[in-house]
Amino acid sequence: MSFKFFDKLSQDFSELLNDEKECNVVIEVDKEENKKSFTSHSVVLRYRSTYFTKELENIATNENHVKTIIKPNISAQIFEIILKYIYEGVVNIENIETKLIYELMIVTNELEFEELSEKLGSYLIESKASWLRTHFSRIYYSIFDSNLINSTESEQKEVAENSNKRQLDLDEPSTDYQHDTIKLQSKKIKTTTNNCNELKGLNRFYNDIITKHPNLIFESEDFTSLQEAELISILENDNLQLEEIKIWDYVVKWGIAQNPTLPKNLEEWSKENFKTLKTTLQQCLPLIRYFHISEKDIWEKLKPFRKILGSQLWDDLNQRLIFPNQPVKSLVLPARIISNLELISDIINEEHVAEISSWIDRKSTIYSLENVPYKLQLILRGSKDGFQPKTFWNMCNGHAGTIVIVKVAGTDEILGGYNPLAWDNTKEDFMETNDSFIFSLKNGNIQNSILSRVKIENCAYALFYCGPDKQKTCGPSFGYGEFLMESKVSDFTQDKLCESYRPTFYEKAIRTTNEKFFIVDYEVFEIVKK
Repeated sequence: MSFKFFDKLSQDFSELLNDEKECNVVIEVDKEENKKSFTSHSVVLRYRSTYFTKELENIATNENHVKTIIKPNISAQIFEIILKYIYEGVVNIENIETKLIYELMIVTNELEFEELSEKLGSYLIESKASWLRTHFSRIYYSIFDSNLINSTESEQKEVAENSNKRQLDLDEPSTDYQHDTIKLQSKKIKTTTNNCNELKGLNRFYNDIITKHPNLIFESEDFTSLQEAELISILENDNLQLEEIKIWDYVVKWGIAQNPTLPKNLEEWSKENFKTLKTTLQQCLPLIRYFHISEKDIWEKLKPFRKILGSQLWDDLNQRLIFPNQPVKSLVLPARIISNLELISDIINEEHVAEISSWIDRKSTIYSLENVPYKLQLILRGSKDGFQPKTFWNMCNGHAGTIVIVKVAGTDEILGGYNPLAWDNTKEDFMETNDSFIFSLKNGNIQNSILSRVKIENCAYALFYCGPDKQKTCGPSFGYGEFLMESKVSDFTQDKLCESYRPTFYEKAIRTTNEKFFIVDYEVFEIVKK
């Protein structure tokens, strides 16, 4: 039989944190006016973290037998939390903003506190997924950089040496070159991503987002700041849900952005300009699936840049168009495995779908992602089909059980409404139903979703179908202006006439303001049982 006194042991051990008598390590953190020094015990640091074990071995003691570790990249606030974790084994994140929790995870990963880093990563994925998506590009870049930092020195050296051995033949890139480049980049990416186990959960989280919603990174403001290795890791993804010609467009955009002196007008480019771009893209070009691009796009998008492709590849592309069954000399990569692109929303994510599905079924708890009984079938997307109100009535006519999703311009707001009835572009009348609702979804700074169902006593006014005479200006309308899309210039993105007023026929407001708005994009989906 044994008696265990862990609570007393933990309490006594935590008191060491404030006892400087035996401290023999000083840790200086932060920069300039925020710089701060903390004292600690080498024996505690060494047994709590392999990072400090290695660090202390390489630092000489001063005349007072004290070693000093300098970490200007770590804030004093972050290190104070870490030091408390080292001595007490406690990290309280209850009142800490998400950004700080993320930074804490990155720092604990660097300092090799595996248990804490992994725990924080899991917490962010499970509880702060919306925040992670909102700050997608910045976080993805930092995770990738963290992976690279954690790769061994010899691995990084090998990658650099192998990369330097390859010189691009600007006239005739060979099939062997394409094979070798792909093998090299595969090794490079594996090197950088397999050495940071503590961030593997976030790696999976972001790789899944990139696969399903690549526009989040390709359309981000800092896309052209992406490092080459990061771009290559994306291009290697066989499941990337994006048309190949769009991938080509983004790669060219990235390459041109790396060379700001290139002429803006392509007609003014010299042979040297094309060589410059080709050199910049030498590791990316072999990863494009050229033989899965349409004939129209080859002539319209690839032909202007044929000088960076090499004559053999260009000849093979032309041969494939004329004699599709004849073999070619260039490497033909397999087509990307694309699921139905029309099922992918540019505005909402899987968690939003689960939430909306639970509202449709009047569930008291939100469906888990695995148990969502519905799938979405895209009827209309504004950025694809146009933002004219008339387009909505033409394309949605006859569709029942639909949701309208709107991204409000200038805010994080995602608004919408569910209509169980069939849209009818021949009627001008209020429509009656007990099952319609309007909503606001949590996203970015919007911390909580809002559900507002039609009031039973007002269900005769649940929706308003505006009739043929008003369809040039009026789109979907729920209640009496409780959620309405409208535009006097026949474009929902141009004038601030969309609105969501205080509730009349619905239970509650879905916005904190009555100010009218215009939109960035909108989508209409039909809800279909799986």
